[in-house]
Amino acid sequence: MDGPWFTFSFGDFSYAFLSVLLEGVPFILLGTLLSGLIDQFLPSRVMVRYLPRNAFLGVCMSGAMGLIFPMCECGVVPVIRRLMAKGLPLSNAIAYMLAAPIVNPIVALSTYAAFRGQNAAEFTFLRLGVAYVVAVLVAMAVHRLPIASVLKKGILSLTNSDASGGGPGGTPVRRLSAALRVAVADFLDVMVYFILGAAVASIFSTAVNQEVILPLALNTWLATISLMGFAALLSLCSTSDAFIAATFIVFPGVAKLAFMVFGPMLDIKLLFLYSAVFKKRFVAGLAVGLFVLIALICVRLSVLDL
Repeated sequence: MDGPWFTFSFGDFSYAFLSVLLEGVPFILLGTLLSGLIDQFLPSRVMVRYLPRNAFLGVCMSGAMGLIFPMCECGVVPVIRRLMAKGLPLSNAIAYMLAAPIVNPIVALSTYAAFRGQNAAEFTFLRLGVAYVVAVLVAMAVHRLPIASVLKKGILSLTNSDASGGGPGGTPVRRLSAALRVAVADFLDVMVYFILGAAVASIFSTAVNQEVILPLALNTWLATISLMGFAALLSLCSTSDAFIAATFIVFPGVAKLAFMVFGPMLDIKLLFLYSAVFKKRFVAGLAVGLFVLIALICVRLSVLDL
């Protein structure tokens, strides 16, 4: 290896950090605004009423609902908890929970913007496609499990006074005000993770001698597993993680794809959120299953030479 493994330059770091920050913030803001509006104005019964009775078709439709009702991973767990209390089947809720943070128009736009000059259309299509397939497969697997082995005791008996009407009630102005408060709270919460992720990624791309990580980047399996673990640690929002993934120039495209699919489905903050609804054994199994399934699919896609 030529030269030291770590050389920090504040100028290079600042340029990289601000570039990622300024590109990603508008998409986070848009995502949190939509989440707040959905939280206050979307009646839960709308999503339940029009789902097919066939389990597989219902799961397939639920996995695509994010295209109409986008939701970030930070807010989707409380939403599916309310929806299940209103009668949404467990497998449908799992499909929506895993897919909606990725399979939605905001993430499609942010991914395309982040990968301009790096096969943007292919990355966007594959990210949404792989996420949808994974969500459907996992949801169908959960459909075969006894519901008592998945949900925490008494979770289905919980009710939310907001769920039946889609909001807290009152005038549209009051509900809009509540939606803005939800959006602001989500925005501030997500920005903490995004700023941390942008800082770590900027240091990684500007200060670390890339020859140090070259052995990982040259092996498809190691590169994929490494970036999936990195995604879990960073706990980024799905509307902004593509801007971080795009900075990992030396890593193969499938590893970056795995980073963008696995992170919004399973990271450190989601482990705690999932544990509020699901039994710990199920959360552990979900984590392992998602890791293995996403890694296998993405590595198989290495033939596309992204």
